[in-house]
Amino acid sequence: MPWVPKKHIAIDPNCCSGKPRIVGTRMPVATIAQLHLEMGETLEEIASEYSLSPASVHAAMAYYYNHKEEIDRHTAESRAWVEAMRNNTPPSPLQERLRAIRRESSN
Repeated sequence: MPWVPKKHIAIDPNCCSGKPRIVGTRMPVATIAQLHLEMGETLEEIASEYSLSPASVHAAMAYYYNHKEEIDRHTAESRAWVEAMRNNTPPSPLQERLRAIRRESSN
């Protein structure tokens, strides 16, 4: 089993669906990576915005890079599941009403 920096990263099947997260929080490592790599936030901004220690945010990124393939695969699977649910769920009454309003305003 790969080394996990237990001071900063926790893996518990009873929390966050067993995804690696920052100790003492429900903040997944994948979310830290997404905020930094996809949304362009600096690690310092993430630490400040979410009241995390800079060390834990850096540890999350180190953990991400050491497990990138696995974390990216889980993220892609989760996104695909959400998209499938979205495509297979009928619109809510609110969504229907918003669509009707948009159609009315475009006429």
